[in-house]
Amino acid sequence: MARRCCWIFVAILAGALAADNADARGSLPGSSSPPSIVNASPTLAPFQHVRFCIRYPADCRSDPAQTGLIVPTPGVLQLLKQVNHSVNVSILPTLKDYGSDLANAWQIAPDSGDCNDYAVTKRHELIEKGLPSRALRLSVVTTATGTGHLVLVVTTANGDLVMDNLTDAIRAWRSTDYHWLKIQSADDAQLWYEVRPSVRD
Repeated sequence: MARRCCWIFVAILAGALAADNADARGSLPGSSSPPSIVNASPTLAPFQHVRFCIRYPADCRSDPAQTGLIVPTPGVLQLLKQVNHSVNVSILPTLKDYGSDLANAWQIAPDSGDCNDYAVTKRHELIEKGLPSRALRLSVVTTATGTGHLVLVVTTANGDLVMDNLTDAIRAWRSTDYHWLKIQSADDAQLWYEVRPSVRD
Protein backbone atom coordinates (compact mmCIF):
# COMPACT_ATOMS: atom_id res chain seq x y z
CA MET A 1 0.00 0.00 0.00
CA ALA A 2 2.73 2.44 0.94
CA ARG A 3 5.09 1.39 -1.82
CA ARG A 4 5.87 4.72 -3.43
CA CYS A 5 6.92 7.41 -1.03
CA CYS A 6 6.52 10.80 -2.59
CA TRP A 7 9.48 10.67 -4.93
CA ILE A 8 8.54 13.97 -6.48
CA PHE A 9 10.03 15.48 -3.33
CA VAL A 10 13.31 13.56 -3.21
CA ALA A 11 15.21 15.99 -5.43
CA ILE A 12 14.44 18.87 -3.07
CA LEU A 13 14.46 16.93 0.19
CA ALA A 14 17.81 18.18 1.48
CA GLY A 15 16.89 21.83 1.00
CA ALA A 16 13.38 21.33 2.31
CA LEU A 17 14.66 19.66 5.45
CA ALA A 18 16.91 22.60 6.22
CA ALA A 19 14.10 25.11 5.71
CA ASP A 20 11.54 23.09 7.59
CA ASN A 21 13.92 22.56 10.48
CA ALA A 22 14.09 26.31 10.96
CA ASP A 23 10.31 26.56 10.82
CA ALA A 24 9.82 23.61 13.18
CA ARG A 25 11.89 25.20 15.92
CA GLY A 26 9.24 27.85 16.44
CA SER A 27 6.08 26.22 15.14
CA LEU A 28 4.74 23.13 16.84
CA PRO A 29 1.01 22.68 17.45
CA GLY A 30 0.11 24.53 20.63
CA SER A 31 -2.84 24.36 22.95
CA SER A 32 -5.54 23.94 20.31
CA SER A 33 -7.27 20.57 20.25
CA PRO A 34 -7.91 19.40 16.68
CA PRO A 35 -10.03 16.27 16.32
CA SER A 36 -8.12 13.03 16.50
CA ILE A 37 -8.12 10.42 13.79
CA VAL A 38 -11.09 8.09 14.27
CA ASN A 39 -10.92 4.37 13.55
CA ALA A 40 -13.54 2.84 11.28
CA SER A 41 -13.76 -0.87 10.51
CA PRO A 42 -10.84 -3.30 10.90
CA THR A 43 -8.81 -3.77 7.75
CA LEU A 44 -5.86 -5.80 6.53
CA ALA A 45 -2.47 -4.72 7.73
CA PRO A 46 -0.05 -3.71 4.99
CA PHE A 47 1.70 -6.89 3.87
CA GLN A 48 5.10 -5.35 4.51
CA HIS A 49 4.05 -4.53 8.08
CA VAL A 50 3.24 -8.21 8.64
CA ARG A 51 6.74 -9.06 7.44
CA PHE A 52 8.15 -6.28 9.62
CA CYS A 53 6.50 -7.76 12.72
CA ILE A 54 8.05 -11.15 12.02
CA ARG A 55 11.49 -9.55 11.78
CA TYR A 56 11.01 -7.08 14.66
CA PRO A 57 8.54 -8.69 17.08
CA ALA A 58 9.40 -6.34 19.95
CA ASP A 59 8.18 -3.40 17.86
CA CYS A 60 4.82 -5.07 17.32
CA ARG A 61 3.92 -5.82 20.94
CA SER A 62 1.28 -3.86 22.83
CA ASP A 63 1.09 -3.26 26.57
CA PRO A 64 -2.52 -2.77 27.72
CA ALA A 65 -1.24 -1.11 30.90
CA GLN A 66 0.24 1.74 28.90
CA THR A 67 -1.55 4.99 28.22
CA GLY A 68 -2.66 5.64 24.68
CA LEU A 69 -2.30 9.39 25.09
CA ILE A 70 0.82 11.52 25.47
CA VAL A 71 0.79 14.87 27.27
CA PRO A 72 2.65 17.22 24.90
CA THR A 73 4.94 18.91 27.41
CA PRO A 74 7.78 21.09 26.06
CA GLY A 75 10.16 18.22 26.74
CA VAL A 76 8.05 15.75 24.77
CA LEU A 77 7.63 18.15 21.85
CA GLN A 78 11.38 18.74 21.78
CA LEU A 79 11.96 14.98 21.75
CA LEU A 80 9.57 14.58 18.81
CA LYS A 81 11.37 17.32 16.88
CA GLN A 82 14.78 15.88 17.66
CA VAL A 83 13.89 12.32 16.61
CA ASN A 84 12.03 13.48 13.51
CA HIS A 85 15.00 15.54 12.34
CA SER A 86 17.72 13.05 13.27
CA VAL A 87 16.02 10.17 11.46
CA ASN A 88 15.23 12.35 8.44
CA VAL A 89 18.90 13.20 7.96
CA SER A 90 20.34 9.80 8.89
CA ILE A 91 18.58 7.74 6.20
CA LEU A 92 19.42 8.37 2.55
CA PRO A 93 16.15 8.42 0.57
CA THR A 94 15.96 5.66 -2.00
CA LEU A 95 13.31 3.92 -4.08
CA LYS A 96 12.41 0.36 -3.08
CA ASP A 97 10.39 -2.05 -5.21
CA TYR A 98 8.43 -4.31 -2.88
CA GLY A 99 6.57 -6.09 -5.64
CA SER A 100 9.43 -7.73 -7.50
CA ASP A 101 12.17 -7.92 -4.86
CA LEU A 102 11.24 -9.87 -1.75
CA ALA A 103 14.56 -8.89 -0.21
CA ASN A 104 13.17 -5.39 0.18
CA ALA A 105 11.38 -4.93 3.49
CA TRP A 106 10.70 -2.26 6.09
CA GLN A 107 13.83 -1.81 8.19
CA ILE A 108 14.80 0.04 11.35
CA ALA A 109 17.68 2.50 10.87
CA PRO A 110 18.95 1.43 7.45
CA ASP A 111 21.61 3.49 5.69
CA SER A 112 19.11 4.17 2.90
CA GLY A 113 15.38 3.62 2.68
CA ASP A 114 11.95 4.96 1.87
CA CYS A 115 9.09 6.49 3.87
CA ASN A 116 8.31 3.16 5.52
CA ASP A 117 11.82 2.87 6.94
CA TYR A 118 11.74 6.43 8.26
CA ALA A 119 8.37 5.88 9.99
CA VAL A 120 9.24 2.58 11.70
CA THR A 121 12.64 3.94 12.77
CA LYS A 122 11.03 6.97 14.43
CA ARG A 123 8.51 4.78 16.22
CA HIS A 124 11.27 2.44 17.41
CA GLU A 125 13.43 5.28 18.71
CA LEU A 126 10.57 6.98 20.55
CA ILE A 127 9.60 3.71 22.23
CA GLU A 128 13.23 3.21 23.27
CA LYS A 129 13.19 6.72 24.77
CA GLY A 130 10.19 5.83 26.93
CA LEU A 131 7.12 6.98 25.02
CA PRO A 132 4.20 4.52 25.07
CA SER A 133 3.88 2.40 21.95
CA ARG A 134 0.08 2.66 22.10
CA ALA A 135 0.34 6.39 21.35
CA LEU A 136 2.68 5.85 18.37
CA ARG A 137 0.80 4.57 15.35
CA LEU A 138 1.83 4.07 11.75
CA SER A 139 -0.62 5.35 9.16
CA VAL A 140 -1.00 4.82 5.42
CA VAL A 141 -1.95 7.94 3.47
CA THR A 142 -1.89 9.19 -0.08
CA THR A 143 -0.44 12.55 -1.00
CA ALA A 144 -2.16 15.23 -3.05
CA THR A 145 -0.62 13.62 -6.15
CA GLY A 146 -2.00 10.18 -5.21
CA THR A 147 1.31 8.71 -4.12
CA GLY A 148 1.23 6.13 -1.34
CA HIS A 149 3.05 7.22 1.81
CA LEU A 150 3.63 6.07 5.41
CA VAL A 151 3.84 8.44 8.39
CA LEU A 152 3.97 8.15 12.17
CA VAL A 153 1.02 9.54 14.13
CA VAL A 154 1.60 10.60 17.74
CA THR A 155 -1.59 10.67 19.81
CA THR A 156 -1.48 13.55 22.29
CA ALA A 157 -3.88 15.37 24.57
CA ASN A 158 -3.85 18.21 22.02
CA GLY A 159 -4.73 15.99 19.08
CA ASP A 160 -2.85 13.75 16.67
CA LEU A 161 0.55 14.95 15.43
CA VAL A 162 2.33 13.72 12.32
CA MET A 163 6.01 12.83 12.01
CA ASP A 164 7.00 12.73 8.35
CA ASN A 165 10.19 12.15 6.39
CA LEU A 166 9.15 14.90 3.95
CA THR A 167 9.37 17.67 6.54
CA ASP A 168 10.98 18.42 9.89
CA ALA A 169 7.82 20.24 10.99
CA ILE A 170 5.64 18.30 13.44
CA ARG A 171 2.14 18.96 12.12
CA ALA A 172 -1.38 18.39 13.33
CA TRP A 173 -2.84 15.65 11.14
CA ARG A 174 -5.50 17.95 9.74
CA SER A 175 -2.82 20.43 8.67
CA THR A 176 -1.48 17.97 6.11
CA ASP A 177 -2.89 17.63 2.62
CA TYR A 178 -2.97 13.85 2.90
CA HIS A 179 -5.86 11.49 2.28
CA TRP A 180 -5.97 9.18 5.30
CA LEU A 181 -6.55 5.51 4.47
CA LYS A 182 -5.65 3.23 7.37
CA ILE A 183 -3.98 3.39 10.76
CA GLN A 184 -2.35 0.98 13.18
CA SER A 185 -4.42 -0.03 16.19
CA ALA A 186 -3.48 1.48 19.54
CA ASP A 187 -4.58 -1.67 21.36
CA ASP A 188 -2.78 -4.22 19.20
CA ALA A 189 0.18 -3.03 17.13
CA GLN A 190 -0.35 -5.83 14.61
CA LEU A 191 -3.92 -4.81 13.79
CA TRP A 192 -5.04 -1.98 11.52
CA TYR A 193 -8.20 0.06 10.98
CA GLU A 194 -9.58 2.11 8.15
CA VAL A 195 -9.82 5.80 8.93
CA ARG A 196 -13.43 6.95 9.27
CA PRO A 197 -14.34 8.60 5.93
CA SER A 198 -16.16 11.50 7.58
CA VAL A 199 -12.94 12.72 9.20
CA ARG A 200 -10.53 12.14 6.32
CA ASP A 201 -9.07 15.43 5.09
